[in-house]
Amino acid sequence: MNPNSMTPVDWAKRPLQKYADFNGRAPRAEYWWYALALIIVAIVINIVESMIGLRGMLFGIYGPLTGLLWLATIVPGIAVGVRRLHDTNRSGWWLLLFVPYLVITAMLARSMAAGSLAAIGSFGLLSMVGLALCIVLLVFMVLPSSPGENRYGPNPYGQGPGTVPAE
Repeated sequence: MNPNSMTPVDWAKRPLQKYADFNGRAPRAEYWWYALALIIVAIVINIVESMIGLRGMLFGIYGPLTGLLWLATIVPGIAVGVRRLHDTNRSGWWLLLFVPYLVITAMLARSMAAGSLAAIGSFGLLSMVGLALCIVLLVFMVLPSSPGENRYGPNPYGQGPGTVPAE
């Protein structure tokens, strides 16, 4: 399919079609339409869970349908993120920036629940560091594709010298 003639729905479905493909490049359209589709589906599921009384069954916050959505989309979400970083000529390992932040934040949240003042201060500091790391990733995801071919493959839009349109 010609990337220049794809609809937003086609872009949103593409990461599911490339379920665990961590190779190649994903243009901004593929990444952001997929993210928007996930947000919309999560909102609808959240409303349904609230209406039928399932909300809060997992970890006191989420319902079982939200958990299933998360399980079904974690692999394609990571894969499209890695391919998006490849499109900006960066390694997919950059996506791991948020992992230590998530682990430490979860541990501190437990300490904070106990009311430890030191934990609350540490939580605030780590939240700022985590926010900075998330901003770095956001900037990478918003940047345009690297022109032409890069070390991860040809430009998905087929722009630049010596490139062919992606299938």
